[in-house]
Amino acid sequence: ISPLIPIIIITAHASVETAVEALQSGAHNYLIKPLDIDELRIKVQQTLEFWRLKEENILQRRRIENLFDASRIVGRSHRMKEVLERVAMVAPSPTSVLILGESGTGKELIANAIHQGSPRSDQRFIKVNCAALPETLLESELFGHEKGAFTGAIGRRPGRFELADGGSIFLDEIAEMTPATQAKLLRVLQEREFEPVGSTRTVKVDIRIITATNRDLPEEVKKGAFREDLFYRLNVVPIELTPLRER
Repeated sequence: ISPLIPIIIITAHASVETAVEALQSGAHNYLIKPLDIDELRIKVQQTLEFWRLKEENILQRRRIENLFDASRIVGRSHRMKEVLERVAMVAPSPTSVLILGESGTGKELIANAIHQGSPRSDQRFIKVNCAALPETLLESELFGHEKGAFTGAIGRRPGRFELADGGSIFLDEIAEMTPATQAKLLRVLQEREFEPVGSTRTVKVDIRIITATNRDLPEEVKKGAFREDLFYRLNVVPIELTPLRER
């Protein structure tokens, strides 16, 4: 019926040769007649438990393989295997994830894997590098703006949060946000709504937020450069990527 079905051999013709042949051919266990029913029950229970764990491991491996493109994510170290397992566990949930690590450690690839492993994988995955945008433009880029909200705003423009509705958004270099933008992000996390720049219209969104930084956020909180309440909202599941030199 299936090559995955576990086999227990029962025979009256016991010998070392037949036992070895049976096990090499794929049998999980080997019993000799006359049969002890209590021993048989124990062997069946042990065999079923063994195969249940084996199937779980196979499913977990397949799940991780489906999440990651082996040609893009390279990592055989113990620490990287732990990261990949953590990603596989958190990806299906709607939980906010904070990815920590130095530049070049693969934070964006991990964020992409989280989205691809989630129920939102067929929806948009919007990426924003907060350090690449001037302070004056970041708020508009994230939340959008109305016509005439500022000089050069010649029409209404939806922000990245609105575009990511139903999917996921990845905010890289989150520590570069100004206090004002941090406050608006906190509201998105709490209420799942915001107002575009220059508007009184409230936009509601259903998004998963994944963030990343190469800074020590707890230290930024101590210095007053980053909101403590926002840090705890983002740091629901932290994933720390070790430097390449330690892998």
